[in-house]
Amino acid sequence: MDATNDAANDAANDAENATGESAGETAVYTHGHHESVLRSHRWRTARNSAAYLIGELRPGMAVLDVGCGPGTITADLAELVAPGGRVTAVDAALDVLAQARAHVQERGLDDAVTFAVADVHALDFPDDSFDVVHAHQVLQHVGDPVRALREMRRVCRPGGVVAARDADYAAMTWYPATPGLDAWLDLYRRVARANGGEPDAGRHLRAWARQAGFTDVTSSATAWCFATPEETAWWSALWADRTKASAYADIAVHGGHATAADLDAAANAWHTWGTSPDAWFSVLNAEILCRA
Repeated sequence: MDATNDAANDAANDAENATGESAGETAVYTHGHHESVLRSHRWRTARNSAAYLIGELRPGMAVLDVGCGPGTITADLAELVAPGGRVTAVDAALDVLAQARAHVQERGLDDAVTFAVADVHALDFPDDSFDVVHAHQVLQHVGDPVRALREMRRVCRPGGVVAARDADYAAMTWYPATPGLDAWLDLYRRVARANGGEPDAGRHLRAWARQAGFTDVTSSATAWCFATPEETAWWSALWADRTKASAYADIAVHGGHATAADLDAAANAWHTWGTSPDAWFSVLNAEILCRA
């Protein structure tokens, strides 16, 4: 993990030397791409994660999907702008782009989607390239979300839409009360901020958009809710695994935020909560639709 942080710092220094600007946009992706992370990312669809955007999509549109992950939302967006539309899917991680490409191929959408490695702070596209620029659960992980939104605005055509949706960790709520999950949430928020991100991004989206120069911003919020025994078992298991086995675990320990015993306790708390017949968990997600 030290080598990863050193590499990130070197990249930040290179950027500052090359541009003369602050490299404050540099951040470490807290989750990484462990199987437990992708397990939840692959569950996401346009319907359960981008419903606020669907009414804006039309056949023939050009869409940029920023931080596409394993491509499940990407593929849905491609279907929603068919026929004649096209989605460009970008992510900072080359390995996850391979998974996204495979998913798109499985759904027969190869001709409608292209892929590229990209940094949302410096998108390698001309001005006014897309009708819609979309980012799901991205701005919480970047060091400079306002700069990211400015870039998204730059590549969006006049009259187009920049759309973003992010969770707000402090607003997550669950039942029954489980002290170990309180400790998990406190730790997660500390680790995410130490990585340069903002885990409570949802509440900031409107303000960030205005700072980025948008004057026409529609804000909304929707929630994921896990309430059946199958849903709570799935949600608790993936978070228990994330807590102990993902990049987050390495960052938490090597960054001095927690011990392995602390992570074991948090994972056990997730398992305990998930076996309760009354278990219920809700994730608040804020959304913005910004007219370019």
